[in-house]
Amino acid sequence: MWFKTILEKRVPKAEPAFLAKKWRRGMYQEFLPLSREEMLARGWNEVDYIVVTGDAYVDHPSFGSAIISRLLEKEGFRVAVLSQPDFTSCESMKIFGKPRYGFFIGGGNVDSMVAHYTVAKIRRDRDEYTPGGVPGKRPDRSATVYTKLAKQAYPDLPVILGGLEASLRRFAHYDYWTDTVLPSIMETSGADLVSFGMSEHQTAEIAHRLAAGEPVNEITDVAGTCYMTDFAHLPAQYVECAGFHKVSTDKIAYAKACRIQMDNQDCVSGKPVVQKQGERYLVQNIPATPLTRKELDEIYAMPFTRRYHPSYEALGGVPAIAEVEFSIIQNRGCYGGCNFCAITMHQGRRVTSRSEDSIVEEAKAMTEAPNFKGYIHDVGGPTANFRLPSCGQQMAKGMCVEGKHCLAPAPCPKLIVDHKEYLKILRRLRELPGVKKVFIRSGIRYDYLILDKDETFFKELVKYHISGQLKVAPEHCAPNTLKYMGKPPVEVYNKFSKRFYELTKQAGKKQYLVPYLMSSHPGSTLKDAVILAEYLYRNRIRPEQVQDFYPTPGTVSTCMFYTGLDPYTLKPVYVAKSREEKAMQRALLQYYEPKNAQRVRKALQLTHREDLIPLLVPGGRKASTLKDSDGDTKGAKTWRTTRTGKAGKRSFG
Repeated sequence: MWFKTILEKRVPKAEPAFLAKKWRRGMYQEFLPLSREEMLARGWNEVDYIVVTGDAYVDHPSFGSAIISRLLEKEGFRVAVLSQPDFTSCESMKIFGKPRYGFFIGGGNVDSMVAHYTVAKIRRDRDEYTPGGVPGKRPDRSATVYTKLAKQAYPDLPVILGGLEASLRRFAHYDYWTDTVLPSIMETSGADLVSFGMSEHQTAEIAHRLAAGEPVNEITDVAGTCYMTDFAHLPAQYVECAGFHKVSTDKIAYAKACRIQMDNQDCVSGKPVVQKQGERYLVQNIPATPLTRKELDEIYAMPFTRRYHPSYEALGGVPAIAEVEFSIIQNRGCYGGCNFCAITMHQGRRVTSRSEDSIVEEAKAMTEAPNFKGYIHDVGGPTANFRLPSCGQQMAKGMCVEGKHCLAPAPCPKLIVDHKEYLKILRRLRELPGVKKVFIRSGIRYDYLILDKDETFFKELVKYHISGQLKVAPEHCAPNTLKYMGKPPVEVYNKFSKRFYELTKQAGKKQYLVPYLMSSHPGSTLKDAVILAEYLYRNRIRPEQVQDFYPTPGTVSTCMFYTGLDPYTLKPVYVAKSREEKAMQRALLQYYEPKNAQRVRKALQLTHREDLIPLLVPGGRKASTLKDSDGDTKGAKTWRTTRTGKAGKRSFG
């Protein structure tokens, strides 16, 4: 339940010069202050809270900092946004003066280390969340650095750390970039609280309790938060996992700790988790209850300008807005259970969704934007076609634990499969005046779609909602690798693919699947990579870009990468770690590229698959035929190029 506003609602005394254009359904809209001048223009001499972010200030609900800042405003507080502050001095934390109650800090929409470095640990030359795409405007480990600076500037003020970067580092965790285990971000940053997950409930409660004068060190009972304490003040009931010292030196202990953490990420079945960090203990309270549909509607009804701050215009704008400006988030959470995805530890496995009317109202407002061209780019979320709970028991008993997945290796018989509501929404959006096309770009869970005996949604998806290419994520085809990924057997993808192209042909369209593929995931041997290359050849798929597994904090796959163990069985898992083997696995996915010929040949020789050299090594003798996955025989000249598009940063979903 939302906390009622206990502070008097404050209204700007003067209309600032930075007002947004009033295109959205007559609503009075403005950006929150981004500078001291903008704060003073409102008639404010101080603010209640400062929201610090590693991203540029984009007032759009796809940006976590925008949601938190607008929520605090909605709760009656004076809020300023400190975007990408100078990280070389704590003076940058003082531009608004001392806030009355404290700081809410996040590293940004994308983990700062992922934003800065490729999987090969090469520095990226572009940051999509920075004005003009200029790199280097935020530090490595932004959340930690900003927290330390805020504490240096105002040691007596509470600092609440949240967002993706903090959520995934709340426990002791393997750090890929230093190849070592690091303590909890609470220990290294000095934050007073970590708010993990989608933190609207936590933010509202903490903000009001601080404003009411409650000391931050006494706020230890908020679901969805972590705090540090001593042994004498641990909660009455909890489950303990091995401490930092133990997991940093003992990989079995690390794997066991990972399982405990994963199995307690549910608001119904989860228990508080304790982990010793140095001389103190990290306490993770149970996860916060996900927002109800009504609460979620209220969040997306807040007066977002849906634009980047006007001060960025001269700098070239903020590239990240292009993908989301005319997109709609319709759900949160994902029960898909991919082991390499951090959603379990951040958004959670429970799916919640907005009402039909809420989504349609947002679309109506979108059509009134001066630069709207008639195209809604996406109606999705973590998984676009999830809107309902996974089953009827989850609210009473919680999500299944012990590594059980709803969809893989086989769908749970209790799984609710229904696209009717989602389809109704899409139909209403298509009928809106000014809307030409409504696309789905955030990804369809094909193994869920294929379970629906009613093909109405599938047919309309193909007919109306694909912009030439549909993104899906089989990731691999080798059974052993798919098992460790938490993905269904490749036969499920084959069934979906076959039906997709049948329906596409019936609709008289030329559309293609965009299969996301991943190399070097834990469990993927060189033989598995060869199996995948052969599969791609048989199915005439030529991915232009592929994604190496990126071991980011907070995933089961990263645990397997570091420990070489499956945390649920403690059995060994093969992990490709040498630069040469990873290069060979990646080359096999693009075997047709002449530059990869040497590595592909070597991989085939090492796996004793010399029979494939004429097929897979560029310049080699082409075989006349090879059976595809359906058993048909097709010549090599009939290959169809299937593009994967940009691999991007896919480690968080």
